[in-house]
Amino acid sequence: MRNLLDFLLRIHFLILFVIIEVFSLILLVNNNNFQQASLVNFSRQISGRYYARTANLKQYFSLAEQNRKLAEENTRLMSILESKYKIESSSVEIISDTIHNQQYTYVPAQIINNSVNNRHNYLTLNRGYSHGIKPEMAVISQDGVVGIIKGVSKNYSTVISMLNLDYKISAKLKKNQYYGSLSWDGLNYRSVILNEIPLHADIQLGDTIVTSGFSSIYPEGLMIGTISDFEEKSGSFYKIKVLLSVDFKRLYHVYVVENLLREEKLDLEENLVEL
Repeated sequence: MRNLLDFLLRIHFLILFVIIEVFSLILLVNNNNFQQASLVNFSRQISGRYYARTANLKQYFSLAEQNRKLAEENTRLMSILESKYKIESSSVEIISDTIHNQQYTYVPAQIINNSVNNRHNYLTLNRGYSHGIKPEMAVISQDGVVGIIKGVSKNYSTVISMLNLDYKISAKLKKNQYYGSLSWDGLNYRSVILNEIPLHADIQLGDTIVTSGFSSIYPEGLMIGTISDFEEKSGSFYKIKVLLSVDFKRLYHVYVVENLLREEKLDLEENLVEL
């Protein structure tokens, strides 16, 4: 013990210097927006590289399952192309060209970090602004809605998961178009709550819930889940429990969605509010 005290006495100036430097750095970052942004981007890059290496190891052990899912997704996309964009007749074949009316673009990405056990869960993707990713883009998978882009660095981005108390989305019943507000209650990672559906709406267990399309972020009709339970709330609306179509504990491949007409829609709505 005495030797330890003697050692601390010999280097106490160095210890004091380090403490002052750390304190100065904290003050600099907290009171300077540029330095704060630089530190955040640096930390995203470091954590992103760590998560990427961990994800690569996990991917190796799940190749068979991922290949199966990709094969199913390719089959689904081929089916859509055959059924919606090709018209055949006895004399002529017409291919529908929709590129000039394109509203959404999709960037494939992989999840390199994911949480489901917190009250505010996030995901990290291996795509950043160098790949065209921006805040407030939608994130989806082949099974349905995943979340919204929150932070972006050069090669990585963070996503507010559906399993986050701050997350809300406009959703509707697919069969009759009644819409409401959907959010997570923080209890079960497999289910969320849909509110504001009126009591006169016809609902049943197993009914499909999809995105309403009212948001400038998500396309209309994306799968969210199915009704697993419901009850009356406040005498006017249902409180509906929705079983998510996405299993966040098995999630790996996702798509980041950009709405090419988003700015036009937002500008128009802002001008309307100003009037």
